[in-house]
Amino acid sequence: MKLAYFDCLSGISGDMTLGALVDCGVELAALQAGIDSLGFPNIRLTSEETKRRGFRAMKVKVEHEPEHAHRHLHHITEKIDASTVLSPPQKDLAKRIFTCIGEAEAKVHGTTIRKVHFHEVGAVDSIADIVGCAVGLSLLGVDRIVCSPVPTGTGHIEIEHGRVSVPAPATAEILKGVPLAASVVPFELTTPTGAAIVKTVADSFGPLPAMTIESIGFGAGDRDLKEQPNVLRLLVGQSADEMASDQIWVLETNLDDISGEVVGHTTAKLFEAGALDVYTTSIQMKKNRPGVLLSILAPADLVAKLEKIVFRETGTLGIRRWQACRHKLDRQPHAVETPLGRIEGKLAVLEGGSQSFSPEFEACRRIASEKNIPLKDVYEQALRSFSQK
Repeated sequence: MKLAYFDCLSGISGDMTLGALVDCGVELAALQAGIDSLGFPNIRLTSEETKRRGFRAMKVKVEHEPEHAHRHLHHITEKIDASTVLSPPQKDLAKRIFTCIGEAEAKVHGTTIRKVHFHEVGAVDSIADIVGCAVGLSLLGVDRIVCSPVPTGTGHIEIEHGRVSVPAPATAEILKGVPLAASVVPFELTTPTGAAIVKTVADSFGPLPAMTIESIGFGAGDRDLKEQPNVLRLLVGQSADEMASDQIWVLETNLDDISGEVVGHTTAKLFEAGALDVYTTSIQMKKNRPGVLLSILAPADLVAKLEKIVFRETGTLGIRRWQACRHKLDRQPHAVETPLGRIEGKLAVLEGGSQSFSPEFEACRRIASEKNIPLKDVYEQALRSFSQK
């Protein structure tokens, strides 16, 4: 599996990402072609090798005529959709990055995503950064993207609405749920564009995963900081693990003084809130009291939310938690046509390329109820139809 790792020692911005992609071998002409297809006049990408604190890096600049346009999201997405050069995946990624910014801007300004004005991010240089990154990441051809914790910098910056603290309001809103790294650098290290890129494309956040490095790209930021090299490092290579892996959190608590109804209600609330899995185990507690071990598998960004639910619903006094690595099979939604009707499920790819189909319980339960037949017969028919395809 091909991996990309964003090492954000000095944060991330759109032009730093472009520089890292070009330094990793993505052709500048391919990025230029995608940007030209949007129909904006006189936008030109240039690249040059530079140095930051003595380390070489690639600096990509967006040159364009002065403008003062404030665009809405739909103005930008219409340009993207009209492109005859961008591929469907490139269009989709670019629009998802812009939507991420639009949702954050709407939240901090108390308006709707359709009404929100894009200021700095609506300028042609930011549009070029985002569309160029969508093209570059697509051409990089990686299966998985991991990102380090993201530093934002400190201090204050001037934006369209005046002087604000770092991270700027929209940047902070975008980075909700993203692990942040401490930084004492008195400048803005992560821009709204950079934040939206990693929030949209990163499959997980954490340390460098086990991999065999094939290429390394350095994208230069505008400033040459005195504290550290102002660069974004992009490492691309092959995963050392044959199966996909990620980091999750395991939350556990022992319960011996609540009813089964409360446990069931809590389990349902946890699933509704986004828990990856929730399960219970019968245990023997002190003074020979029977109890329940409640276990939750959670993504990092939902740990606090899920813990609040457990504390509120169960009254427990403590929750144990630890981080765990997990391997998981490649899987995707799949449906089979059977004599009983269409049955949805998940298709997993096993080692060696063989496939396994797991029918969804709710789909099977619905058909069993409609046809008034045993649930096990529906499962058997779904598996039989899959094996005969």
